[in-house]
Amino acid sequence: MEHEAKSRTETKPVRLGGAGRYFRIYGEMWKNSVVREMSFKTNFLMWIVVEVLWFALQLSFISVIYLHTAEIATWSKWEVIMLLGASQFIQQTFQALAFTNCTQLSDLVRTGKLDFMLLLPVNSRFLVSLRQVDLGGFLNAGFGVAVMIWAGRHLGYVPSAGRLAGFLGLCAAGVLIHYSLMFALSSVSFWTVRAEGIVWGYYNLFNISRLPDAVFHGFFKAFFRFAVPMLLVVNVPVKTLLRKLESPWEVAGLLLMAVACLVLSEVVWRVSLRHYTSASN
Repeated sequence: MEHEAKSRTETKPVRLGGAGRYFRIYGEMWKNSVVREMSFKTNFLMWIVVEVLWFALQLSFISVIYLHTAEIATWSKWEVIMLLGASQFIQQTFQALAFTNCTQLSDLVRTGKLDFMLLLPVNSRFLVSLRQVDLGGFLNAGFGVAVMIWAGRHLGYVPSAGRLAGFLGLCAAGVLIHYSLMFALSSVSFWTVRAEGIVWGYYNLFNISRLPDAVFHGFFKAFFRFAVPMLLVVNVPVKTLLRKLESPWEVAGLLLMAVACLVLSEVVWRVSLRHYTSASN
């Protein structure tokens, strides 16, 4: 009887379920990423140096252009520099969280390593999308934030807390758009085996987001707003921050595009999995 009473009063182990379980798994993937990056410290530092030099080169390019003009389509020098900083922040945040994983999807399909991920009791898209974290991307995103603060000081502008929160929320929507579109493009590898060319082609389009949308007209402006929404990803958050929005529909367009891209990528992923035949057999 004493044994039964004791067994009833013993504390049962707590098992995390739902979101808590996924947070714990993601935390373990972060730990693995840190160990991997610290195992190759020189490579980690070199990539940061390369990204900083490339970012500095773009800033220099903008400075040279504004030696010959005061404005580009109503955008002053420091407004464009803030746009450049925001683009760096959004792009590098996406790169830190998901870019490496998207580019490696074709290797998982080709080598059959995807089989093991599909067998695990975890959502397969979650595992494929977030299993590795590029820590250097967060540092490079920090450089983008520093440039934005620098530009804000030259503009004599200090945003309110509400406007800053809105900016960060729209940046998150921009990151979601980048992730969703690149994940959908990477899923093409289920049919083509290799999709690196398509993925890196999309990555090169990131540079368009660093330009003011006012410099585009006609077909190109519509294409890069709705077909490949590069002009929405960065321009709308920065225009919100600087109070340059032409219409509140620009914000609605960005949010709707983020939802549409996420739904599209999920549909493509599910269809792709139905057509997947294990490469390990």
